[in-house]
Amino acid sequence: MGCRPETLEEIAAELHNCQRCPLSKRRRNVVFGVGDPQAQLVFVGEGPGREEDEKGEPFVGEAGRLLDRILSAMGLNRDQVYICNVVKCRPPGNRDPLPEEIEHCEPYLKRQLATINPRVVVALGRFAVQTLLRDSAPISRLRGHWREYEGIALMPTFHPAFLLRKPAMKREVWEDMKQVLHRLRELRD
Repeated sequence: MGCRPETLEEIAAELHNCQRCPLSKRRRNVVFGVGDPQAQLVFVGEGPGREEDEKGEPFVGEAGRLLDRILSAMGLNRDQVYICNVVKCRPPGNRDPLPEEIEHCEPYLKRQLATINPRVVVALGRFAVQTLLRDSAPISRLRGHWREYEGIALMPTFHPAFLLRKPAMKREVWEDMKQVLHRLRELRD
C-alpha cells in the first residue's frame, strides 16, 4: 500500500494552531493560501498585511486588487491560480519576516508547492524573490529572468504594492507575465 499525498487542507489544518514562532502570538488568522489546488501557476508573496490577517486570505487589500487586474490581463482569475506567501502570519507593522520566522514557515510553503505541483511560480517582490532564490541581488536585477525553486520554474517580479507606489514599473511586470504565459503555453504543448 503506497503513501497517499497530503492535501492542502491537511497542511492548513496542521498550520492552524501553529505556535512555532512569535508571529503566532499577534496574528488574528493564519493566511494559508487560496485558489486552485491543482494550479499550473502559483504566486508567492512575502507575508500577510493587516487586511489579509483580518480576513485570513492573501492579497485582499489594494495590492491584491492590482494582482487581480494583472491576472485578468493574463486571461486568468484567482480560481485558476494559487496565491500564497512565504510566511503565513503577519509580521508586526508589515516589516520583513525575520530569518527564524522564515525557517519555521518555509517548510509549509514547500509542502504547499509539492502538493499543488505547479509548472510555474511567480515570486512577488524583493523579499519573496530573495528568500526563495537565496540571492541578495536587487530585485531590479533578478526580475524578468527565469530561475528555479524546488525544481519549479520561477519568475521573479515586482510586488503589486511596489507598483502602487511606482506605477511606471507596471510595464516591466507585464513583460514578466508575458514570459510566464509563454512558458505555460510551451509546457502544455
